Amino acid sequence: MSRPNFLFFITDQQRYDHVGYAGNPVLKTPHIDSIATAGSWFSRFFVASPTCMSSRATLMTGRMPSLNGVRFNGVPLDLDSVTFVDILRAAGYRTALIGKSHIQGMLEAASMAPEPDLGEGEPAPEALSEARRSHYSKDDYSAEMQEVWARTPDQAARIRLPYYGFDHVRFCLGHGDQVAGHYEQWLHEKHQEQVGRGLNNASERSAVGAPQVYKPAMAEDFYPTRFVAEETSAYLEQHAAGEAEGPFFIQCSFPDPHHPFTPPGHYWSMYAPDDVPLPDSFYRPQKDATPPVRRLWDAYESGAETRRWTFPFVTGEAEARDIVAKTYGQITMVDDAIGSVLATLDRLGLRENTVVCFLSDHGDYLGDHGLMLKGPMHYRSIVQVPFAWSDPDPAYRRGRIDALASVLDLARTVLARAGLRPYNGIQGVDLVPVLAGRSQNTDRRLLVETTTQYPYLGFRDLVSVSTLIDERWRLSVWQGCEWGELYDLENDPGELRNLWADEAYRTVREALLLDLVHTIQNHSETSPYPLSVS
Repeated sequence: MSRPNFLFFITDQQRYDHVGYAGNPVLKTPHIDSIATAGSWFSRFFVASPTCMSSRATLMTGRMPSLNGVRFNGVPLDLDSVTFVDILRAAGYRTALIGKSHIQGMLEAASMAPEPDLGEGEPAPEALSEARRSHYSKDDYSAEMQEVWARTPDQAARIRLPYYGFDHVRFCLGHGDQVAGHYEQWLHEKHQEQVGRGLNNASERSAVGAPQVYKPAMAEDFYPTRFVAEETSAYLEQHAAGEAEGPFFIQCSFPDPHHPFTPPGHYWSMYAPDDVPLPDSFYRPQKDATPPVRRLWDAYESGAETRRWTFPFVTGEAEARDIVAKTYGQITMVDDAIGSVLATLDRLGLRENTVVCFLSDHGDYLGDHGLMLKGPMHYRSIVQVPFAWSDPDPAYRRGRIDALASVLDLARTVLARAGLRPYNGIQGVDLVPVLAGRSQNTDRRLLVETTTQYPYLGFRDLVSVSTLIDERWRLSVWQGCEWGELYDLENDPGELRNLWADEAYRTVREALLLDLVHTIQNHSETSPYPLSVS
């Protein structure tokens, strides 16, 4: 068999249990399910960092955020970074990025990070103001900024290709119905650019006042999910028509189901709030699990809560059910879009040599302990995501796989499946032997990192959390704090009991702390290769 094509479907902020194939009793995702049932799906697949940019940069580079530099949203991936897509392209692959990229910042807003204390004296020249010189200016990292697209009519033509290895780029920048980039050009072509967007133009709002929930004024046919599917199918048509030689790698990336929760048309009312399940921990929240969780609950119970765009918050049951119901609507719309792309793949006769994958960049609390959105609390709902791999070679069809795996593994795995050697410095594990049933990947320890770029949740400085996940336990260490988190995921999958301070688990905690140190050491830098022995 020749080198396979790759079609990666990526969603934004979708929990591991928000797919039908994993047992969700209400949510309908037949097309996503077909990818899993026709191939393999991982029941314990985790991200390396639960924020968009840090996770997506890890996917692209196969390197932890502490090495690739994208510690949190707002820090772009260095344009000098080597990605696995670069290697595919160098080997003759045609490469396309359609939809949400988010490996550069999407907003021009000033950073909320505290200014570093560099002491007194004359400041260094701008070119020497950071630890590494850069060959690029700030303008070189504006390709995905919504404001730049708004004021620069020819922004699409100004994007430097290849873009982190992608020859073809069609951007969705933003979320909900307020998306910019190539999507807005597409709306203009369809004469729909004047349709009012955003909360103030909504055709309907949450009946229970749930935050960030509204029905867009635009019809389903013009929502960003349709744009991503339509552009992906068009690219497949061009490939089948022989407009480009070689196999393809397509990243088909949907901005949903990320907040705001805005399913359009009939997807808005597809799921009744009373019918959707909430996590068990919603009804038994561990309010004192950590000081940040306690702080969020105190704000909610005192009426002083803020529901800012990306900050986690606590909500009541009626609001939580409405948010989850609307999230389900967004996911089913994405599932329908995936179905249309898969139908194109089949119609063109391309499925027989195409690896099809489905995953999300991170999850959403969506009711865990009463919380919504995302943050540095590394509950499974935000660090565990769905992942399915459907391979044309039956040797890689294993059904459910319980081995621990990570987004960090995918760069190495795709290159291995394509028969290509990776670059020095790549991390993670090649999952091909696991997919082929030659390895169970046992005794695995996964590392998850968060380093915010602003202080919040009661912290005076940046919030940094390091997490170790093994076959049974989840241990999280918060920088500068004597308290931490320890959960027995085998006997407490809902993370309802923090065992950190339990004397009966002291030996377990100490052993895992040593494992965490060793795992961090095992993820240290190996690039560049030394030039000499001296």
